[in-house]
Amino acid sequence: MSRYDPASIEPKWQEAWDKAQTFKAVRSDDKPKYYVLEMFPYPSGRIHIGHVRNYTMGDVIARYKLATGHNVLHPMGFDAFGMPAENAAMASNGHPKDWTYSNIDTMVGQMKPLGFGLDWSRMFATCDPEYYGQQQALFIDFLDKGLVYRKNAVVNWDPVDMTVLANEQVIDGKGWRSGADVERRELTQWFFKISDFSGELLDALDGLENWPAKVRLMQENWIGKSRGLQFAFSTIEAPEGFDRIEVYTTRPDTLMGASFVGISPDHPLAKQLERDDPKVAEFCALARKGGTTAEAIEKAEKLGYDTGITVRHPFDTAWELPVYIANFILMDYGTGAIFGCPGHDQRDHDFCVKYDLPIVDTFLPVEGEHDIQKAPFVPAKTEKVRYTRLIAGEEIQTGDEGVNATIDFCEANGVGQGVTKYRLRDWGLSRQRYWGCPIPVVHCDTCGVVPEKTENLPVELPYDVNFSTPGNPLDRHPTWRDCACPKCGKPAQRETDTMDTFVDSSWYFARFTAPHAKTPTDMAEAEYWMNVDQYIGGIEHAILHLLYSRFFARAMNICGHLPDKSREPFDALFTQGMVTHAIYQTKNAEGRPVYHYPETVELRDGKGFLKDGTEVKIIPSAKMSKSKNNVVDPVEIIKTYGADTARWFVLSDSPPERDVEWTASGAEAAYKHLGRVYRIASEIADLEVETTGEDEALLREMHKAIHDVTMGVESFGFNASIAKLYAFTNALQKSRAGKAAKTQAAKTLAQLMSPMTPHLSEEVWQLLGGEGLIANAPWPKADEAMLVEDSVTLPIQINGKRRGEMTVPRDMPKEEVEKAALAHEAVVKALEGGQPKKLIVVPGRIVNVVV
Repeated sequence: MSRYDPASIEPKWQEAWDKAQTFKAVRSDDKPKYYVLEMFPYPSGRIHIGHVRNYTMGDVIARYKLATGHNVLHPMGFDAFGMPAENAAMASNGHPKDWTYSNIDTMVGQMKPLGFGLDWSRMFATCDPEYYGQQQALFIDFLDKGLVYRKNAVVNWDPVDMTVLANEQVIDGKGWRSGADVERRELTQWFFKISDFSGELLDALDGLENWPAKVRLMQENWIGKSRGLQFAFSTIEAPEGFDRIEVYTTRPDTLMGASFVGISPDHPLAKQLERDDPKVAEFCALARKGGTTAEAIEKAEKLGYDTGITVRHPFDTAWELPVYIANFILMDYGTGAIFGCPGHDQRDHDFCVKYDLPIVDTFLPVEGEHDIQKAPFVPAKTEKVRYTRLIAGEEIQTGDEGVNATIDFCEANGVGQGVTKYRLRDWGLSRQRYWGCPIPVVHCDTCGVVPEKTENLPVELPYDVNFSTPGNPLDRHPTWRDCACPKCGKPAQRETDTMDTFVDSSWYFARFTAPHAKTPTDMAEAEYWMNVDQYIGGIEHAILHLLYSRFFARAMNICGHLPDKSREPFDALFTQGMVTHAIYQTKNAEGRPVYHYPETVELRDGKGFLKDGTEVKIIPSAKMSKSKNNVVDPVEIIKTYGADTARWFVLSDSPPERDVEWTASGAEAAYKHLGRVYRIASEIADLEVETTGEDEALLREMHKAIHDVTMGVESFGFNASIAKLYAFTNALQKSRAGKAAKTQAAKTLAQLMSPMTPHLSEEVWQLLGGEGLIANAPWPKADEAMLVEDSVTLPIQINGKRRGEMTVPRDMPKEEVEKAALAHEAVVKALEGGQPKKLIVVPGRIVNVVV
C-alpha cells in the first residue's frame, strides 16, 4: 500500500480480532483480572462523537491492561427501558420494543467499526426478558429481606403523561417530557429502603479514594447528614388525638425566634381538618398542585392557611404560636411540621410578611421594644420583640457550637432529644408506564400482596398494547392483568406499575460478570470479576445512578448475589468531559430558529453557508444536542478519515476530564499525522542499507517515550501521552539511526499508539515484521538506565541574574565544572580579566558567579 488507507486497514483488523476472539473475557487464575466499564448508553438511535470519546477512553485502558498481562473484562450493553421509547411509539403508531431493538441494531452497527475491544458476547439490553426476569428475582429477594415495601406516599404526578415523576424529572414545576404542571398526589407506591443505609453510604465515601472529590461531595450533600432537635409543641383546642405537633429542626438555637408552626398539606392534622372543613380541603388541593422538588418549592409563591389552632412555646407556656398549613412543607422531610423563624430564614420571612406575623431576631442584644428594621429579613415597621440571648446560656453562640449547646440544654430540661437525621429519602420505584420492568407481585383479595413464584419469572410484558389512550396500557390490557394468585390459586390481578428505569442500571455491572446465568449472578464469576476496577461516565450521573448502584450492591450482598467485597462496586471512577461543537442556525419564515447539521454547512473565511448559498449564524461551541443538530455522526467521520482518526482526535486535544471541541480542521490534522506515521513506517520497512550513527540517541528517545506514555495512560492523561507520541514521531523521522534501531523504535511507537489507534498500529506492526497481533503483544518496558541523560545543561548566574548556560557531562567532577564555567564567554566578559569573589557550583543544578 503506497498511502494510509483506513478504509481497507480497519475492517481487516477488526475481522482478525473477531477471529482470534482477542477481547473475549474468560475467567482464569493465571492472570490478574481487570474490569473496565463505561456507563452503558440509551438506545436513542444513533451514537455521536461524545459517545466515541467516552468509549475510547475505556478502550484505551482495556487495551493497555490487556498488554500489561491482565485478564480484561470490557463489556457493552444498553439501558433500554423508559419513556422515550413509549413517546416514539405513540408518535409513529409503532411499538416501543420494535423501536428499541431497531435502534440497538443501528448503534451496534455504528460502534463496531470504531474498533472497540469489547466482549460483544456479553451484550444485553435491559429490556431483554432474560435480564429483567432476573431483576424481578432480585425484587422478590429484596422483598423477602425487608429491603422493599409498599406504602401511601405523596408523589409528583404528571397529569398528561399520567405517571409518577422523580424529583429530578420535574423542571420548573413541569414534567420533563410533557411540559405539564406537575401535581402532588397521594398514591400507593413501592419503595426501596435505601434510607436504612444512609449512614453506611455516607461513611463509605471516605474509602472511595479513587473517585473524584466533587462526586463524593455531591453524594455527601445528597445524603445530607444533620444533627438537630426533635421536640413537640403542645396544641390548644386541636382535634382529638392531636394534642402534640412533633417538629425536627437543625436550628434549635433560633427557637426563641419562632413566629408560627407550619404543617404540610399531607400532615395527619391537615388531613383531619380537611375532612371537616371544605375551605381547608380547597386550600390543601391547591397546595398539592405544586411540585415536590426543592427548586419548585423555592420558586413557588409561599401560601398558608390559618387553622385557628395554636400551640404553646416549650419555654414559655403563655407564648402561643398560630398553626398554619403551608404549601412549602413536605411530609417526607423531617416530621412534616416546622416552626417558622423569619428572622433567620428567608422563606419563613417571606411567609410572615405575607401573613403579617412577627419577625423576631433571636440574637438581638436588647430586650423589649426595638427597631427591628435593623434586624435581617424584617419588614419596615416596629414590633414588640421577644428576645433571649440564647436558650443555653448567657453567651451568644452560633453555628454548630450554638446548636449543640442548645440541644444539650433542651435535653437537660426535658424539652426534646438530639437526633441525627439524613436528607436521603427512600427510593420510590413505581412508575405508571408500560415500557419498564413489571413489578412481580399479584394482588389477591384473599392473600393480599403476593410475590410471583420464581419459577414463573420473567413476568413478561405483553406485546399487544394500545397507546391511543393516555396512561398505562397495562391497566387496560384485556388478559395480562388477570392471573391466578400464586399462593391460593384464586383469581387475582397483577401489579401494573413498572419499575423506575434507574433500577435497570443499578445492577447491570454485576450481570455482565455472568450475563446468561439462571440466577441474577453466578457467585463464582462475581467473586472473580467484581469489583469494577475502572468505571467511566458523565458527571450528570454523579448522584442518583451511583448512589442507587451503591445501595443495590449492598442489597445484593445481603441476598447472597454479590460477595462482601462488592458492597462498594466501583473501585475507581472517572468522569469525562463532553465533546462540543458549534451550532449552525437560520430562521424560518415565522422567525423561528432552524438548526443545521455540521455536514450540511460549508465553512469559508470564518463564515458558514448552506449548499444553496444561505449564510448561517454560527453560535459558539456548545454541548452536542440532537435538538440543536450540532452532533457529529461518527459514521461520516469513519467514511472520511477512519475510526483511528476519530479516536486519536477525541483524546488528543484536551485533558479527558475537560470538554473538547470537535472541529473539521482538528480531525484533518489528526488524519494527516496518522498518515505520516504510516509513511515513516513504510520507509523504514523499505530500508535496505544498514547504517549506524545515532542508534543510542534514538533508543534513548524510545525509552523516554515508553516511560512518559505509560505514565500518561495510567493517570488518565491521554492528551499528555499523545503529546509525547507526537514528539517521539518527530524524533524517529529525523533520526539518522540504522535500520535495526529505527525498526525497533517504530514497532515500539506502534505499540504505544495501539490503545488509541489500534488499526493503524496493527498495520505498522505487521509491516515491520511484528509477531502475531499487536493487541496481544506485551507492553514495552522502559530501561531505567536509558532514561538517565549522559549530559546536563547548567544555567549560569552572574550576580544573581541568568547570563547563559553550558552543557557538561553529568559525571564531570566539580573542579572541572568550575574550570568550564570560568572559561564561558559570559563569565569571561563579566570578570574582565579578574577573579570572581565567589564561584558556587551546585552539581547537576546551577553555577553561581559573584564578581
